[in-house]
Amino acid sequence: MAISHFNDLLSEARSQHRPQRLLLVFARAELPDYPDDEQRRRFDEGEGGVLAPTVCADKTPDELEDMGALVKEAQQIGAEWDLFFVAAMDDPGDDDEIQLQLTKMTESLQTGNVGSFIAFDKNGEALSLNG
Repeated sequence: MAISHFNDLLSEARSQHRPQRLLLVFARAELPDYPDDEQRRRFDEGEGGVLAPTVCADKTPDELEDMGALVKEAQQIGAEWDLFFVAAMDDPGDDDEIQLQLTKMTESLQTGNVGSFIAFDKNGEALSLNG
């Protein structure tokens, strides 16, 4: 199944034989430290910048009705974000393992390794990022 929207991912995760856990990292696009004029221009045009994770969460697919529910929950906790990344895993039933995987995911994103995750915008549309 091609995943073009977050709701597609929820549906696919719900259909898996084993229970799934979704790892979510919300991020803001920011200018890098000490940007040059070209970096500043590209950022002002909506390109470039660096990703700064702001909030991490893990959810079972059944804990989220749809993209609207996710946005509402993010608003309720005051999360600031421009996009979010998702990874799915078989639910290990172990909070420590889930936290370890969230930490690894966040570290990967901070180093620009975005290829292992699906990125979505605030409308739930899948994004294609160069990483």
